[in-house]
Amino acid sequence: MEFLHTLSLLLITTLLLLEKNVSNVVEARHHEFGKKQKINKKPRKLSPAYAPAPVSPSPHYPPSIPSDPSYGPSPDNNSSRNCIFDVTDFGAAGDGATDDTAAFRSAWKAACQVENGVVLVPSDLVFMITSTIFSGPCQPGLVFQVDGVVMPPDGPDCWPKSDSNKQWLVFYRLDDMSLTGTGTIEGNGHKWWDLPCKPHRGPNGSTLPGPCDSPALIRFFMSSNLVVSGLRIQNSPQFHMKFDGCQGVLIDKLSISSPKLSPNTDGIHIENTKSVGIYNSVIGNGDDCISIGTGCSDVDIEAVTCGPSHGISIGSLGVQHSHACVSNITVRNAFIRDSDNGLRIKTWQGGTGSVTGISFENIQMENVRNCVIIDQYYCLTKACRNETSAVYLSDVTYRNIKGTYDVRSPPIHFACSDTVACTNITMSEVELLPYEGVLVDDPFCWNAYGVQETLTIPPIDDCLQDGMPLSLAENSSYAC
Repeated sequence: MEFLHTLSLLLITTLLLLEKNVSNVVEARHHEFGKKQKINKKPRKLSPAYAPAPVSPSPHYPPSIPSDPSYGPSPDNNSSRNCIFDVTDFGAAGDGATDDTAAFRSAWKAACQVENGVVLVPSDLVFMITSTIFSGPCQPGLVFQVDGVVMPPDGPDCWPKSDSNKQWLVFYRLDDMSLTGTGTIEGNGHKWWDLPCKPHRGPNGSTLPGPCDSPALIRFFMSSNLVVSGLRIQNSPQFHMKFDGCQGVLIDKLSISSPKLSPNTDGIHIENTKSVGIYNSVIGNGDDCISIGTGCSDVDIEAVTCGPSHGISIGSLGVQHSHACVSNITVRNAFIRDSDNGLRIKTWQGGTGSVTGISFENIQMENVRNCVIIDQYYCLTKACRNETSAVYLSDVTYRNIKGTYDVRSPPIHFACSDTVACTNITMSEVELLPYEGVLVDDPFCWNAYGVQETLTIPPIDDCLQDGMPLSLAENSSYAC
């Protein structure tokens, strides 16, 4: 009996231990899955038009940009197929001759009314449309995907008299919209460039005519959270792409091109636009690669190849005694080649306002005229006069600017206003050598104040003045 009693106690103890272990395992498993886990969700693979391009490191002033389109619904989802509005399904011929404007407008109207709608311009077709305003508001996530070729009528003689000749494609009052694709937006600008209105420089010092009221190719107006990526945009009659009154713009992996002597064909122009990122793009044209007008702030430009062109410009500002404000502009890791200007700030006499917080860093130059230039006497005629007011320039940094310059002009040119000096210019690791020959041109400075952190080539010791000017005082006309 004693043996049986002992055996019974052992069995009871064993059962209690097993029960405790099972309880611990269940409790541990419940604890493990009860707490929030970090789950790495991989986005689905999409067609190249949707796939996000590799982005540069976060800008100093991060732009507010739309959500990444790669996180949309799966392409094999029925609802996704229902949200694609192919312009050919709305009657577009895509033969390059038929006017497909009505089909594009109908596809836009349908896509605008659904979330994540896609206006699809299919590949292997050429679509001709006339001047059109694609307006909102629309449902969020709208995509205008160009995989084929879209172009305007061929020159001013074919332009409908009832259409505006100031602009071609306009995107108006939109939020969270993308213009993307693997296709081409062709501007057919050749016949516009020869119109006898505004003289411009031709080969070998000659003067050629053109342009008149030539249309800008693409314009975004009063819109926010925009993405433009992946496209080839070429041969615009005038500006290739303009942003006016916009907030939160991401431009990535664009190719913009027109001939070197095509007049007023700026690549990307922004005005009254804030929080902009321009990355990983190649631009060559007959004017500025990128031009930044008044009312712009928090702009980050990185990994851009520019040229032939007129360089990367802030301005012109202050025309006709206007008030201009530009701040927090960063240009870095860029390559500028075969250009009339490199890094340029240009203002008119008589303007007011200020340009502050400008940083140019890690810029490579090759055969560039006026590599580093501040021109506060910008004028399109010889009739401009010096005036007592000017846009105030301050806090401009040039860091690690290296390469070769066109010997027709000095590589560094700081022409600041007689009455309003430029202040807080910082020069560091600036080395600019002649593209041809061995003689290094002296820099030019006028009323420019700042600091030289390292020795520059060419030497700027006797050019850039130390400290601050005695005459600079607080002035409400500088306020922004």
